[in-house]
Amino acid sequence: MPRLSCWFVRMALVYLLVGFTLGALLLAAKGLGRWPLLWRWLPAHIEFLVLGWTGQLILGVAFWIFPRFGGRRGREGPAWLAFGCFNLGVLMAGLGPALGAPAWVMTGGRLAEVAGIAAFIWHIWPRIKAIGM
Repeated sequence: MPRLSCWFVRMALVYLLVGFTLGALLLAAKGLGRWPLLWRWLPAHIEFLVLGWTGQLILGVAFWIFPRFGGRRGREGPAWLAFGCFNLGVLMAGLGPALGAPAWVMTGGRLAEVAGIAAFIWHIWPRIKAIGM
């Protein structure tokens, strides 16, 4: 498995662990009727599991499994940029509401996620070819 795919999958597992931990704490708070401030972490729980875990895992496996032409994966710079932007976006969009940050932090996080996806598409586009080409 290439190094970048390893990093994508590792970060996906970190987000899975943190997201499940937040979910367990939220479930305990709901069951016990305590810690009402813990519900501020619900957006982080959702963000970490939906985009942090699932999105990162998809990107990591896609980087690894898409066809390589000439034994190379092409320029990896845009894929590393995607890794950085996507993680920055997940952290900003997930932690912003929980920490009481202004609304522009979540907007910036969403823009960073979109920039990460765009950078990944920029990297992967030359690796998409019709059969027989």
